[in-house]
Amino acid sequence: MSAAITIVIIEDAAPIATQYRFFLKYLHANIEIAATGEDAKQLIERLRPEIILLDLKLPDMQGQDILKWLKQQPFESIVIVTTGHGSVDIAVDLMRLGADDFLEKPVSAERLRTTINTHLDKGLLKKQLKQLTESGHRDHFHGFIGKSLAMQTVYRIIECAANSQATIFITGESGTGKEVCAEAIHQQSQRKHHAFVALNCAAIPKDLMESEIFGHIKGSFTGAISDRKGAALLADGGTLFLDEICEMDVELQKKLLRFLQTGRFQRVGSSQELQVDVRILCATNRDPLVEVQAGRFREDLYYRLHVVPIHLPPLRERGHDIIDIATHLLRQYSQEDGKHFTQFASDVMQIFKRYQWPGNVRQLQNVIRNIVVLNQGDTVLNDHLPAPLNALLAQPLPVNSSAINQEPLSANTSVSAARERPKAHQILELHQIRPLAEIEKDVIEQAISLCDGNIQKAANLLEVSPSTIYRKKQSWDDMANSCGNESAN
Repeated sequence: MSAAITIVIIEDAAPIATQYRFFLKYLHANIEIAATGEDAKQLIERLRPEIILLDLKLPDMQGQDILKWLKQQPFESIVIVTTGHGSVDIAVDLMRLGADDFLEKPVSAERLRTTINTHLDKGLLKKQLKQLTESGHRDHFHGFIGKSLAMQTVYRIIECAANSQATIFITGESGTGKEVCAEAIHQQSQRKHHAFVALNCAAIPKDLMESEIFGHIKGSFTGAISDRKGAALLADGGTLFLDEICEMDVELQKKLLRFLQTGRFQRVGSSQELQVDVRILCATNRDPLVEVQAGRFREDLYYRLHVVPIHLPPLRERGHDIIDIATHLLRQYSQEDGKHFTQFASDVMQIFKRYQWPGNVRQLQNVIRNIVVLNQGDTVLNDHLPAPLNALLAQPLPVNSSAINQEPLSANTSVSAARERPKAHQILELHQIRPLAEIEKDVIEQAISLCDGNIQKAANLLEVSPSTIYRKKQSWDDMANSCGNESAN
């Protein structure tokens, strides 16, 4: 933990103030103590602390007076009130005056540390959110919806690469939005006023694929009853998107490589060479290197195409984006169908976030459409969920202390297996109750272990900032070292 954090303790009882300082030494913060209200004001004005511990009963003024004064200052501090005269009414009044939390004396070390940690986490998250917002953090981008870190990376790559002539290779599972990505690149580029032409190489018969790309002349093959422009000519000046390019015939790959290098091609059955100005984007849901190694995709074409790679994350790795996308789709489809749905019940949202979504956004679209078409109401309830999500209703939500060890829900998880899992009240007895901070430490350490030490991945799964995990690990290490030193002494 950096010593940049400053804490001001406003407490007229010196032994209590010293005790608070000892409780918080693991933070390695700059901790200052004021015994009167006037001294406190001077310290706060000079130091602008992140945290203020405020006693309500001071020799020269009331703590409420400090709170009122703080509201007029041009900076923000987290204010935690400590008093031996606590009541619900006082707590409510203090919150109205601007206090962030309320602790009744005597304050234990664990309670104080937990409260400080919680508010530092909130403050850090607010600061990060503000920085991201100021640096262009978005919750949507062209056809995409989502503000997860993974999608912010995708947005930045699109912005950087859109106006270049480099070929972009988009990878990702089926249903992750590869065509949406290609259209976003086109719309972000200077070619946006020209055509965007998309071809799915897996949906067109191999013997017709060359004609679809390059066109043909009348009589060039059976069924060619007239001349036909291909996608390359239709996209002249714009963008040609070749989806599922690993499905393309190897012989046609050779012609595509020449087209990429020269911009020239011949229509099927013609000897005339045509030239166009086309930006090529391509995508696949396979691993292109595996296809190269298997001989199904030309290595020279791979390196010609794989200039700027963009990988679209699966929906299950996008955190709260799932709910944002689902809510957008719910309101859109409700408006289209004359329904009144606007939101999801909390337990439905939990199921959405725990389900693995093998079909990604496309599957989510189908699920929301099914709900809207077949049901009525303004809130989506458990009874509205179609298969396979309705089969997951019998599965209990994971308990915090063991959630990290449970397998994620998927369509293949059996209901009978879920029913065999013991419920929280069947496992936990009174003497087994553990401090929340201890459970939190266990869960975080297990998450890091299961992610092979990858703190970024563990943070994503736990839905916290990686910096939060780093800070907590540092505080645990410092406490362990402190305990070791005291034992040695």
